Amino acid sequence: MIRVAIIGAGRGGASLIHILHNDPLVTIVGIADLDSHAAGIVLARQLKIPTTSDYRRLLRLPKVDTIIDVTGSDEVADALVGLNRPEVAVVGGPGAKFMWQLIDERIRSKEELERHLHEYQSLYRLYMREVRHAISEERTRIALDIHDGLVQTLAGLSYKLDLCREFLTQDPDGCARTLEETQGLLKSAIEEARQVVFNLKPLHFDRLDLHTALKTYAKTYAKQYQIATTVTVTGSERMLYPKTKIFLFRIIQEALSNVQKHAGASKVHVGVEIEKSTLTATIRDNGMGFDLPEVSRNPEKWASLGLKGMTERARLLGGGTRIDTAPGQGTAIAVEIPLTNKEPERLG
Repeated sequence: MIRVAIIGAGRGGASLIHILHNDPLVTIVGIADLDSHAAGIVLARQLKIPTTSDYRRLLRLPKVDTIIDVTGSDEVADALVGLNRPEVAVVGGPGAKFMWQLIDERIRSKEELERHLHEYQSLYRLYMREVRHAISEERTRIALDIHDGLVQTLAGLSYKLDLCREFLTQDPDGCARTLEETQGLLKSAIEEARQVVFNLKPLHFDRLDLHTALKTYAKTYAKQYQIATTVTVTGSERMLYPKTKIFLFRIIQEALSNVQKHAGASKVHVGVEIEKSTLTATIRDNGMGFDLPEVSRNPEKWASLGLKGMTERARLLGGGTRIDTAPGQGTAIAVEIPLTNKEPERLG
């Protein structure tokens, strides 16, 4: 069950309540609006949905999966941008308010209402499934990074210290050697901890330097998996919005993860070309490749190779992916993203 809170109870909010209230997969956990007589507030009371005049109460709800803002208010938008709850998806902004008002104008007849409702439910389920899948993938990757790297190094540290305790009186020279080895392990643990933190927040928010982040990640990736990795970036990053950089980094990160898991490659190259109206990122490896037509016909294989995730992330930026591969000929994945003068809406 998806728990949704709605900020704004005008015509757009009322339309949204009508759509979501009858969805068996959705529970509306709260409606907020300053106007106690707004159409959506009146409807919410009739449907026994909790209401409030303070939208901040919805932001603090302990059990909410999605917050939808249809007010078009800059204050609310700023509050949602600053919301530090990665488990909560956010849909909002002036575009969202207009969208729900447009829905209210369009769904006048019963037949049209049913058609729009079916389309909305399908898209919403797809979106929530992709969000949950992305979160699950990221949690699994981080857990494996910690377990296979940092935890094993710390376990080695503990063993070395136990050994040093035995050597302390019986073999001082052996103790000194063990302490030196322990110091080396400790330095490795510190570096691995830094890498885990970097993977959680790869683009420093003070600079958002995509090229540096990619080079740093490629260096660690090459060392960890013994795959020669090169990176080139051409064009000016100043043309890219922060969210575009972050999403692009995650797409490339996922592509490199797929190379390590499935390609059996010894070399991989990442190229990013930033032009006036288009950004193109290419990830090319010398691995075993695969039968693209066969994989395209099999949804399970398509998802297991990570291709679905990359395609969906590119789509959220308004772009798409091209794949060039064949058995024994390596794989090249090209991601094309259109560059506009307007920053993309929040993507949840």
